[in-house]
Amino acid sequence: MRIGVIGAGAIGGTIAALLDRVGHLVEVTARGDHLAAIRADGLRLDGGWGAHTARVAAAERLQTRPELAFVCTKAQDAESAIRENAGLLEGITVVIVQNGLAGLRLATELLPGSECIGALALYAASYLSPGTVSVTTVNNTYLGAGDGEPPQSAVDAARILDAAMPSFAVDNFTGCQWTKLMVNQVNAMPAITGLSAQETLGSRTLRPIVTASLQEAVRVGIARGVRYGSIQGLDDRILRFVASSPRWIAQVVPLLMRRRMGATPNPGSTLQSIRRGQPSEIDYLNGAVVAEARANGGDAPVNAALTGLVHDVEATGAFITPADVARRMQPLL
Repeated sequence: MRIGVIGAGAIGGTIAALLDRVGHLVEVTARGDHLAAIRADGLRLDGGWGAHTARVAAAERLQTRPELAFVCTKAQDAESAIRENAGLLEGITVVIVQNGLAGLRLATELLPGSECIGALALYAASYLSPGTVSVTTVNNTYLGAGDGEPPQSAVDAARILDAAMPSFAVDNFTGCQWTKLMVNQVNAMPAITGLSAQETLGSRTLRPIVTASLQEAVRVGIARGVRYGSIQGLDDRILRFVASSPRWIAQVVPLLMRRRMGATPNPGSTLQSIRRGQPSEIDYLNGAVVAEARANGGDAPVNAALTGLVHDVEATGAFITPADVARRMQPLL
């Protein structure tokens, strides 16, 4: 099958390389040094799912019409990427693999003639050097749309992807998006401190802050009427427990999340963007919680503060020590 992958970074690069490995004809989009490296030496994958060099077609935009496409850009780049490739995406199934809550809705608006579905990648991968992607934690990818049963297009796309990496079509995809947003609560602290996600969740100084942001985020979702989906060992019951428990008890969930990440240091996608000198997705992660709270007439001060700290690091290029993070966040805890 001809498959297009728009945005061959950590997540998209993994999808592209694994689909190439099982025999699909894959074309990717990339830019700059990453594009040059893929053209010269192929897209190199290593880590949890093994090593493979994918000799794929690559350009800044898709050059041929695919039969199935994956949009894997950062959330802030999705609109421009979809518009640039819209002519080749009309009338096919387009899978939006993105963090946050807005990607699938945006794609559906921009591609009215296409079957747009969402995907949540729960594996962890790093793209820190041109042409190379490393899988640090293997896990499932979930596909669907809306809050009911998955559409047939999601079932079909999951079957194709499952031949390359564990993938499933799920009910209540909207609720699963919200659960993934809770999983992404681990992203801000590595971006602020420069430490791995495992280090921040293991820190007695930082873990209470991550727990506070998680509790706040879950409560925002509950106030918005969300029924959380079941992914990554989290579900509606567990997340409601987090929201209602004292913080010292609720910390058990971040600790379990840390255990599920395994031993390989996971920098998180937000820290990876900062290390490459690129804008991060923080406004679509913790910032999305703030926006949803405001839409419901409330606020989310812990998530707002963490969003601000990430922007401080982006602006200054200097990470903040755990002790200083605790000092700045203490008035909100």
